[in-house]
Amino acid sequence: MTQVAVIGSGLMGSGIAQVTSLGGSDVTLIDTDEGALDRALAAIRSSLDRFVAKEKTTAAAADAALARITVSTDIEAAAGASIAVEAVFERLPVKQEVFRRLSAVVAPETVLATNTSAIPITEIAAAATHPERVVGTHFFSPVPMMQLCELVRGIHTGDEALAAARAFAEAAGKTCVVVNRDVAGFATTRLICALVNEAARLVENGVISAEDLDTACRLGFGHPMGPLATADLTGIDVITHATENIYDDTADPQFFPPALLRRLVAAGEIGRKSGKGFFDYAELSTGLWTTRPRATARPGSRGRVPAPARRRWSR
Repeated sequence: MTQVAVIGSGLMGSGIAQVTSLGGSDVTLIDTDEGALDRALAAIRSSLDRFVAKEKTTAAAADAALARITVSTDIEAAAGASIAVEAVFERLPVKQEVFRRLSAVVAPETVLATNTSAIPITEIAAAATHPERVVGTHFFSPVPMMQLCELVRGIHTGDEALAAARAFAEAAGKTCVVVNRDVAGFATTRLICALVNEAARLVENGVISAEDLDTACRLGFGHPMGPLATADLTGIDVITHATENIYDDTADPQFFPPALLRRLVAAGEIGRKSGKGFFDYAELSTGLWTTRPRATARPGSRGRVPAPARRRWSR
């Protein structure tokens, strides 16, 4: 049994805590916001109940998993962890602050993992005392449902840290792929950002409707979900910020976020979690995510309004 600390109790952090505890590890979920921790526990409980209802696990296993999760607002609660997973908001200074604070409380042999989807691991690891123990563990949303974990080597990441991260992710039920070169966006985020950007440009320019574009990708390419519905599921704000990070690092024009993406983010219409994005959603989940709600195509937002405030740590 492994002792795991997860820092950040938003959608990603709570999902990582859930699958880790289901895999048999004790988890300490840490956030600066006590209310966020309460919401995370409620979301995990709701998600586990659905797993039981769908016979993906037993009631006894769900109860045991929930019992293995403790919460804290103090990062020193990570002191006994063999692996600490950062899942805070996708801003380099915020992540570096977490790694500086973690380095001061964990043992030198503790593996420090980051759930970033786009920020180079080496830049995050620069804030750690032992950068050779830092590795990227990019989980996918919603974590309890998505089977992939993208492992990313930073320039200094050691083989032992990578092996420990793989063992951790596989114990949580994930299949791992390894990215050996630390580039912004890694492999999967670069692919989805390029696809969503081009899809948004086609819709923005009136070439095709959002609904027809996703239908074309599903039926023509065999994708289970179109790129715009995928953006709604992931969060248009998350996709937009990721593509901005890649553009800032590469200056590649294909990664400059289209105006439609930026307008949707400014309007707060960021996908399923807000009820609107590229599509309108008839219902929202109160847990981590339920089955896909029915959606109807809608035009992109016009004009700009202030972006909604964000919690500091929860993603």
